[in-house]
Amino acid sequence: MNTRHFSLAFAATAVLALTACGEQPQAMGGVKSDQAPYTGVGKSQYAHTGWTAGDKGSWEQQLKARAQYGQNEYTRTTAK
Repeated sequence: MNTRHFSLAFAATAVLALTACGEQPQAMGGVKSDQAPYTGVGKSQYAHTGWTAGDKGSWEQQLKARAQYGQNEYTRTTAK
């Protein structure tokens, strides 16, 4: 009888351990657009003033400027 309890406990532990290995789907959902990102979302208060919606060159220029001046820690810090 003692080995039966041990085997049931072992089986329950194995089942619980194996259920933890399953991966849940990680779909974001939301709105999906087939438009290119540089086409914009229309008039928005969050759009940068130097960017013209629909102009790919303007979009690329703004991305380069943001990467160089806004997200580059070496240009944001001052040497003392």
